[in-house]
Amino acid sequence: MSDTLLEIHELKKHFPVTKGLIFQETIGLVKAVDGVSYAIGTGETMGLVGESGCGKTTTMKMILMLEKPTGGSIVFRGENISALSGRDLQAYRKGVQAVFQDPYSSLNPRMRVGDIISEPLVVNESLSKAAVRDRVQELLSLVGLRPNASELFPHEFSGGQRQRIAIARALSLNPSLIILDEPVSALDVSIRAQIMNLLQDLQQQFGVSYLLIAHDLAAVLHLSTNVAVMYLGKIVELATSEQLRVEPMHPYSKGLFSAALPVHPDEEREEVLITGEIPSPLNPPSGCRFHPRCPFAKPVCSAVEPILKPVESGHQVACHLYTEGF
Repeated sequence: MSDTLLEIHELKKHFPVTKGLIFQETIGLVKAVDGVSYAIGTGETMGLVGESGCGKTTTMKMILMLEKPTGGSIVFRGENISALSGRDLQAYRKGVQAVFQDPYSSLNPRMRVGDIISEPLVVNESLSKAAVRDRVQELLSLVGLRPNASELFPHEFSGGQRQRIAIARALSLNPSLIILDEPVSALDVSIRAQIMNLLQDLQQQFGVSYLLIAHDLAAVLHLSTNVAVMYLGKIVELATSEQLRVEPMHPYSKGLFSAALPVHPDEEREEVLITGEIPSPLNPPSGCRFHPRCPFAKPVCSAVEPILKPVESGHQVACHLYTEGF
């Protein structure tokens, strides 16, 4: 087992819902993330999957310190990030970078590519212009782009090339963790494999860790070491990518994977149909939050909330189907 780089423990983010314009009254809480725990090891990839609105993006924002947690902790290299200040805080911000979904909107169209990639270096490091220029050329080469790309603007590149530029910018400060927010979903299918292979090569070369947030289950299984399945603010299953590919255990995970294309055409999967809409996080169901949509629900599922617990080596699931006595 590799050293733990990032550890999330009982992380929560609740957004108040108010009414009234002048005298605002809180009428409820949207529990976007509600008690999530997992760890990312050095050089590993943690995949985070689930339907829209399950809390993946909110989790990402808290790790990037764009949102303040309601409860729980985020520990980076043994230190709680909420207690960081000064140089320690700056070091954390340098050590955690992000690559976003849409390379068309994440790059400033008015800046040349060289300036986009060098901006983090200019802001955070005391380097000469020559050193910055050399670093930009090195980064462009690492992501498979020509040196003269630094003189061009983002609109002169394809979607896949723009995502390579975004990856080069994320790598500029030698981060320990890169958050990949749907990194290939906006790209043509023919380009996705190239970007995923590039990310794998960079991980092997530099030992960087990834938090991969995606809807594309094939991409998640291909890139991830471990995968957390989220539903309505909670993790319902946590396993290695191989365990999830071979035998997903939670009914929600089974539904997600049976709806996705198989990795191999001869692969057989149990078909599980998920019906209905995701309930509102303002008023989540009692007990197991998935029980109104679960084809295997039992009376206990609506009354008692299941706890995420180990069922076999490295495989955790929050489901009463695997609880003795129910």
